Amino acid sequence: MKSKIWLSSPHMGGREMEFVKEAFDTNWVAPLGANVDGFEEDLSKYLSNSNIASNNSDNKQTIHVAALSAGTAALHLAMIMLNVKTGDEVICQSMTFSASANPITYLGAKPIFVDSDRETWNICPVQLERAIEDRIKVTGKKPKAIIAVHLYGMPYKVDEVMAVANRYQIPVIEDAAEALGSTYKGEGCGTFGVMGVLSFNGNKIITTSGGGALVSNSESYIKQARFLSTQARDNAPHYEHTQIGYNYRMSNIVAGIGRGQMLVLNDRVALRRKINAIYREAFKDTAIEFLSEPNEKFFSNHWLTAIQIDAEKCGVTREDIRLALQEENIESRPLWKPMHMQPVFADCPFYGNGTSEKLFENGLCLPSGSNMTNEEQNRVISIILNKL
Repeated sequence: MKSKIWLSSPHMGGREMEFVKEAFDTNWVAPLGANVDGFEEDLSKYLSNSNIASNNSDNKQTIHVAALSAGTAALHLAMIMLNVKTGDEVICQSMTFSASANPITYLGAKPIFVDSDRETWNICPVQLERAIEDRIKVTGKKPKAIIAVHLYGMPYKVDEVMAVANRYQIPVIEDAAEALGSTYKGEGCGTFGVMGVLSFNGNKIITTSGGGALVSNSESYIKQARFLSTQARDNAPHYEHTQIGYNYRMSNIVAGIGRGQMLVLNDRVALRRKINAIYREAFKDTAIEFLSEPNEKFFSNHWLTAIQIDAEKCGVTREDIRLALQEENIESRPLWKPMHMQPVFADCPFYGNGTSEKLFENGLCLPSGSNMTNEEQNRVISIILNKL
């Protein structure tokens, strides 16, 4: 059997074990410790100094960070701090992974799903405003929050989405789980809403094996997130609790991996973008369509290279390509199945025009790991070209 080519496998940078060894040497193997503090500081500096476009220090803001056990935990805490409760409604981008929507239900609230726009494949500003106006008409109150996702590293239309959110004074939580290293107008994804969420799962652009973070320019939100994520223990010599807390903090060992990964983050972004560029060049004479940056405001880390294979234009379906790759021991993956099409969310309202359904029908994610070799990428390209 030919060697396996993964969709996006972990890629170590070489110095992770230095930080992990330090945790062992100092016996800080439990949650919290110097690596957690250092990882939060690394992320804060990276996101606070992401304004490469203007290089104007007056525009920069301090981004505060709480390192957590998962991006899902970060979303959960964000909604708790926005006082989402049973009976509330929260708007969520439909084309996303279920982890974007699941925490809404943890709190007894109801997801309201919104379709994608055709350019970024992310939440459509027009359908977003339609959804808000209709929910106000139906329920007599506006949704409690908006969860907007930077899908596959592509920034959503930040200006347009934030304009709608501000018009109705609804807070935005950014799901930037796939978008560390992506920017909009030079500012890091995850820094535009009241809070942002990052993920360091095994397949992300950098990994801690598992883990996530909550980020915000509001220090009070991050302080509260740290408090809630350590079982909401009050300041007392004994264990005193006046609020329900959660066991959501990142371990010091895992954070050590993250510190090592931060040293190579910019290199990883460059490699993913190079892989994306090679695919584009290889398929430039075909009818394959890529998820592309609409203009110079958008900078995607191209975490995954995502394409559209229209059967009428290409002569083959997305499944034809996926199965051809699978036969050669190559992993690829359909785009996220929209949440409004998922059985578990069948009773949730949806506002759209069919865009995300069509994207899902034709969409495929190609192997994009930053540790792919040229030979491996050429294997992928050759199989696809032979199938077209």
